[in-house]
Amino acid sequence: MVIDKLDMLNQSQVLRYYDELDRDSKKKLLDQIDNLDMSVLDETNAVEQRGEIKPLSALTLQEVHKQKEKFNNIGVEAIQNGKIGCVLLAGGQGSRLGFDKPKGMFNIGENKDVYIFECLIHNLLEVVKKANAWIPLFIMTSVQNDVDTRTFLAEHNYFGYSKENVMFFVQEQLPTVDTQGKLMLSAKDTISTAPNGNGGWYASMVKSGVLKIVKDSQLEWLNVFAVDNVLQKMADPCFIGAVIDSQKESGSKVVAKADANERVGVMCLEDGKPSIVEYYEMTDEMIHSRESDGKLSYNYGVILNYLFKIENLNKITNTKLPLHKAFKKIKYLDDKGNLINPEEPNAYKYETLVLDMIKLQDSCLAFEVEREKEFAPVKNKNGVDSVDTARALLKLNGIQL
Repeated sequence: MVIDKLDMLNQSQVLRYYDELDRDSKKKLLDQIDNLDMSVLDETNAVEQRGEIKPLSALTLQEVHKQKEKFNNIGVEAIQNGKIGCVLLAGGQGSRLGFDKPKGMFNIGENKDVYIFECLIHNLLEVVKKANAWIPLFIMTSVQNDVDTRTFLAEHNYFGYSKENVMFFVQEQLPTVDTQGKLMLSAKDTISTAPNGNGGWYASMVKSGVLKIVKDSQLEWLNVFAVDNVLQKMADPCFIGAVIDSQKESGSKVVAKADANERVGVMCLEDGKPSIVEYYEMTDEMIHSRESDGKLSYNYGVILNYLFKIENLNKITNTKLPLHKAFKKIKYLDDKGNLINPEEPNAYKYETLVLDMIKLQDSCLAFEVEREKEFAPVKNKNGVDSVDTARALLKLNGIQL
């Protein structure tokens, strides 16, 4: 059955070492093939054409400040009533930082140990103290970093967070393909796979069984955020309160662009629904367009901090998100059985993106935050959005390194 499936897909090359394998290894390979989502091989799942893009305004810093007390009260009440859960997307490795471990384990300190995980949990603990209530924290790991992440956090006593309120789940994997569209092997009994992108977080929660905890806890909202922003504020009562008060289906934290040409995805309307347009999709006219008050029309960049209503997430569970292809350096087994670690990108991984989940919502509140207080991404070893720039911003916010 599995072999027939490979023949139909013209992917029988992954069985080239099959006769060399023992019984257990044969079963492992066939089981993996049977369970893998092969829909990535269908190019019709690729990113679709964009609709009509128009600007989307945000709740500005000034407007937030005027209603801050009201928003905070609504948010704190929601937390105290057990309506809010947090989802930390932590499936990535720190390879771009020259660090061969989970990115959250990276030590950003200078004179003492200060880990990325520590920064994030410290920020969440501030909310816990303010609300006097624990917030369920779901941590998405990957096949590659799950054991390291769990062990590290346990060894550090979860940096003071309640162990009973921390739950892990593993991100689903998708097969990788070479430049000819062929599946690759990472070992003689294993097809090469990679995490399915940050858009796969809810589907991964469903498949892992963690969603039962969400339902049993009677949570109503999930705040989703990325591991690589060390100033990320999670379960922010003001943000939560503003989204609930707005009666919108979702919310997104945004920052005003540093300049027209900043390379960030920005909130927009697409065919009348909330969406995000990437910088490389924008025309020069869109990039430089301004409103009557002089602000850029496409002014608000996303920082991967979203609030979703669980009721709506359940409605889109079976909706296929578009697949984005990324050209990467991916280890593979060559025809002689040697494991090759390429120095240049050689193959494609497929990713779903959380920004595409926004397009499935009928409404989204763009909530402006101060860049210097909430946006310090650690994406590169040097230069823009690097370890150095994040350290500088941590210090600016009074964090001792």
